[in-house]
Amino acid sequence: MRPLAARLLPGLIPALLLAAPLHAIETIEALDHDHEAEGAPAAQSAAGAVAPAPARAEADMPLDPRFSPDRFKADVAFLADDLLEGRDIGSRGHEIAARFVAQRFAALGLQPMGDAGPDGTRGWLQRITFQKTSYTKDPAGLEIIGAKAKLAFEHGKQVLVSASANDRALDVSAPLVFVGYGIDDARVGINDYAKLDVKDKIVVVLSGFPVGMPSEVGANLSATKAQMAERHGAIGVITLGTNASLKVRPWERSIRTALTPRYAWVGADGRANEAAPGVRLAAAVNDEVAAALLEGAPRTLAQIRAEADKPGGRPKGFPLKTSVRGFVSSTAERITSPNVVALLPGADAALKSEYVVLSAHLDHLGTGAPKPGEAATADRIFNGAMDNAAGVATTLAVARAMANEPAPRRSVLFVVTTGEERGLLGADYFANHPPVPAAGIVGNVDLDMPVLLYPFTDLVAFGADHSTLGPIVAAAVKPMQVGLSPDPMPAETLFVRSDHYRFVRKGVPAVFLATGFANGGEQAFGTFLAKDYHQPTDDLNLAWNWRAGARFAEANYRITVGLANGDKAPQWYAGDYFGETFAPQATKAPRP
Repeated sequence: MRPLAARLLPGLIPALLLAAPLHAIETIEALDHDHEAEGAPAAQSAAGAVAPAPARAEADMPLDPRFSPDRFKADVAFLADDLLEGRDIGSRGHEIAARFVAQRFAALGLQPMGDAGPDGTRGWLQRITFQKTSYTKDPAGLEIIGAKAKLAFEHGKQVLVSASANDRALDVSAPLVFVGYGIDDARVGINDYAKLDVKDKIVVVLSGFPVGMPSEVGANLSATKAQMAERHGAIGVITLGTNASLKVRPWERSIRTALTPRYAWVGADGRANEAAPGVRLAAAVNDEVAAALLEGAPRTLAQIRAEADKPGGRPKGFPLKTSVRGFVSSTAERITSPNVVALLPGADAALKSEYVVLSAHLDHLGTGAPKPGEAATADRIFNGAMDNAAGVATTLAVARAMANEPAPRRSVLFVVTTGEERGLLGADYFANHPPVPAAGIVGNVDLDMPVLLYPFTDLVAFGADHSTLGPIVAAAVKPMQVGLSPDPMPAETLFVRSDHYRFVRKGVPAVFLATGFANGGEQAFGTFLAKDYHQPTDDLNLAWNWRAGARFAEANYRITVGLANGDKAPQWYAGDYFGETFAPQATKAPRP
């Protein structure tokens, strides 16, 4: 991805869009991500940023009459109303919101593409069963058995042990092997497991990826370490922080969510979904425990971290002289929550079996528990107006415009997902259970938390560098005098942190659309993240620019129409890591 000199809010974004575990022990590093409602660090200025262009007046930006600021505001206002109680997964408020979206789709004459009833007729809702896994009050933690002693460490203090999705009383013991970063991927030329026997053992891995590796590639590798360990026969993964990772997320912050329940969608076999079911133990540890794990090892924790700090540094693995017992008990309950899915059929006989997906998540964080000393009248409802009632309102506006015009050549699926705040779960379920042939889904545009507080003049399409979606998006918004800017925060890897990533993992070119940093956007974005992101203040009392909302809807209408009417479906660029990894057989486009 093209770098940008500016880097906004270092250390804040890692928890921005990938909240909670990806799903059910998909990666040990999921323990490093939360969606807790806490104040974000104060915004920092982007040192070295390119001098901003002169601000453009709002009057200079024409407004398409098909997109009404008042209508956009009305949709956001309904979805972010206190009566919907924050639209948490499985809640009454989310169910109301889902039915509101469904009725809007029905009024537009779209086709329902949710679950089929007994008579085969489809409804609007794709109902998903989720498992909520919670910790019990029983002891949980790690025991480290060394040559001289057995040391015990407690969950939520010195260690974090992930509650198992499918084992209510997990108790795992095995020898340990340090495997560096724990990466095995031929496309990046790394195999940290080479010459190491980890079968039926627990591997100890460093958080993150080598310094200098492209951030999006590294983020994907970090998100799949459990699967790599499973392929080599390991039964557990313990993560050690690096100096870099601990700067972003100190241990004291990690343990704040030690008792946060975990969610996973439930498959047809009745089991909670796990990306690496063979990896039974997932844990992260502080420095004290890390030193105990490395007792008698040929290298100390400080030496390993010092090497990891160097560009390209990759500490080599070795068997450890210690073993571990990990134990945790949990309870599980099942809840349901729906995606809402609508279809606008294409008109071209040759292309209507190809589907463009426009997606946005409907869920948010619900209502928070009272805090000690908090007034009884304190606002505890996380309305999620910007995140992501605004994205859903955009989807509805695009659907309305397209439904009132001649049908596009390709078919368009409007997918409003659930469970994004719990780990991209609704999108993951949809990608694994699409209502149309999976091979027919050719592109995805995802809308998540556009910051609509200023008259934006540019958009950021996270992931645009990976496929021909980038030029398609740029061409679509050019008539609006809106530019397409490079990722202003490449180190924060937003490309793999929202719903569209679930489509990427299925080989579908995808982008995540956000308002850009020009024309006052950087300050507005930073202020929102620092004060209102995942806070009760993300509501209608913000200084909304509703005209910007209408223009954002127009931009996404143009993009969706451009995808649906193009002569060619989006293609991955030749040699792109994601295209070669997830769609190796697909036709590739030459990189410009």
